[in-house]
Formats: sequence, C-alpha cells, structure tokens
Amino acid sequence: MIESLVFVVFGALLGTLGGLFGIGGGLIAIPVLGVWFGLDQQMAQGTALVMVVPNVMLALWRYHQRNRIEMRHVLPLACMGFCFAWLGSIWAVGIDAQSMRLGFVAFLIVLTLYNLVRMFAATTPPSAQMRYGWPWLAVLGAVSGTMGGLFGVGGAVVATPILTSLFGTTQVVAQGLSLALALPSTGVTLATYAFHHEVDWSIGLPLAVGGLLSISWGVKVAHALPERLLRGLFCGFLVLCAVLLALKV
Repeated sequence: MIESLVFVVFGALLGTLGGLFGIGGGLIAIPVLGVWFGLDQQMAQGTALVMVVPNVMLALWRYHQRNRIEMRHVLPLACMGFCFAWLGSIWAVGIDAQSMRLGFVAFLIVLTLYNLVRMFAATTPPSAQMRYGWPWLAVLGAVSGTMGGLFGVGGAVVATPILTSLFGTTQVVAQGLSLALALPSTGVTLATYAFHHEVDWSIGLPLAVGGLLSISWGVKVAHALPERLLRGLFCGFLVLCAVLLALKV
C-alpha cells in the first residue's frame, strides 16, 4: 500500500512535468525507473507508457481548450506517427537492454544540443500560419513516430523543437500538436510492449493515477511562462534525463 502511494506521488510530479513540456512525463520516468527501481530499459519504457497514455489524453484536451489544435495539421502527424510507432516498437522489443539505453542517452544528448543551438541562434518570430503543409507534417510524423516507438516517449520530444524552428509555431502550439501526434503512437507502442510482457502494471497504474491528478496544473503553468524560459527549462529537463540514464549505463 505504501509503495503504491509513493508511485502515485511520483506520478503526480511526472504529470506536472508532462503538462509543462507537453511530453506526458515519460521521459524522466524511464531513467528513474531504471536507476532507482532497477527495471531494464524496455521494461522501464513499457511501464512508463502506462502513465504516459492517459496523461497525453488529458494534456491534449487541456492544450486544445487553450489553443485550438487544427485537425488538418493533426491528421498527417497522427496517422504517420501511428504507423511508424508500431514499426519502431516492434524493432525496440528485439534490441538488448544495454544497447537500447545507450541509444536513448545519445538521442537525448543530440536533442539537447539541438535545442540549445535554437535558443541562442537568431530566429524568425513565430507565425500564426504554419510554414509547411501536410506532406512535411507527414514526414515529421513518420520520424517522430519511429522515435516514439523505439524509445517509448521520444515522438513528442522530437516533434516539438522541429515544429517551433522549421514550421514556425509557438512553443505551446508545438507542444499541443506534439501531444496530438503522441496519443495514437504511444497507444500502439504500449500495446506492443504489453504483448511482449515488457510492462509492470503494479508500478504503471499508480503512476497513471498520480499523473492524471496533476497534469492540468502543468499545462496551466506552461501557458503562463515566457516562451524563452519555457524552452530553457525544456533543455534543462532533457539534460537531467540524459544524466540519470547515463548513471545506469
């Protein structure tokens, strides 16, 4: 009972972070489940997805309430994300845990460096109109879906910086669209991991309860923060996740 309450509290913290950064909270859950609770990489990813899927659903609804998400942008992202996440998740369950963990650390480091470059480089202001249409959104959905299927939660983290830098959206709009991409891809990835017995439901379900209790607050904070500060916090968050995972390698 006490252990379940600990996971609920932990899930609430992750839900706040997930709402703040539009990623469902799984990115930090995976290294913590691996380092502190001894789960191998695939089991940590599958267990984190139990929390991520309902968190993404609720966060997406909250983002849509504050910034209407256009279906013409969502459909190519979500459809391609779903298909390629399924392929990526099948690939993931066949890789040894150590190689998977090393790949995840490298993925986070590259993503952090990319976000840092964007923070300090001269950029054009965000536009109300997206710079590129559905063919390129479909490509983004395919790439992000593959990363999401492979690493469990990478899809939204890939999509968010690309949407702000190349497609010209604001940070909160990008995070909302990334959640729309993540919903079907995380669902099919969770199903694949569960089919291959890579989910610890006794940990994942309390995490999900805690996340649902707090994620709306995280979304509210995200919309109150200045754009540059939100991006800076996002970079710091990625560095923390990479360090936690590297400790386990």
